[in-house]
Amino acid sequence: MKTEIIIAGFGGQGVLSMGKILAYSGLLENKEVTWMPAYGPEQRGGTANVTVIVSDERISSPILSKYDVAIVLNQPSLDKFMPKLKPGGILIYDGFGIVNPPQRDDIRIYRVDAMDKAAEMKNAKVFNMIVLGALLKVCPIVSTDGLQKALYKTLPERHHGLIPLNMQAVEEGMKLANE
Repeated sequence: MKTEIIIAGFGGQGVLSMGKILAYSGLLENKEVTWMPAYGPEQRGGTANVTVIVSDERISSPILSKYDVAIVLNQPSLDKFMPKLKPGGILIYDGFGIVNPPQRDDIRIYRVDAMDKAAEMKNAKVFNMIVLGALLKVCPIVSTDGLQKALYKTLPERHHGLIPLNMQAVEEGMKLANE
């Protein structure tokens, strides 16, 4: 099994972190992974995206032109990456800031109102973990146990106290993932 993913949004939304945690989760589960970030000069507020491939077999190249899964967190990312989603693919998007909702009948589309859920949880920083939870619900490429272990590896030790909140956010995201 090989899953090719693009995660895209504005800088500061946790796009690169989401990709890094996902890739690290795959590594901890003995999968082959690539993690290739791309961002403009403005890391906060500019556009950012990351390509992640998680596979049971060797990965020949981290460069992709089409994706199995697209996670888009703003309108420019939706406009850019939805056409690059393979037929039969999965699109996950946060409804906040999306003016023109996605229109394709050859893919599975999930609207996840992660921004609203993060506000309800009174912590905007769990936004990306809510989205990651939605991904794992509709496309379980790594386990939640692997994800939790990856958080301990990727987050600085001073933030380990926030891991239970992050895992709660993942669970909330799983509940929100409805087609």
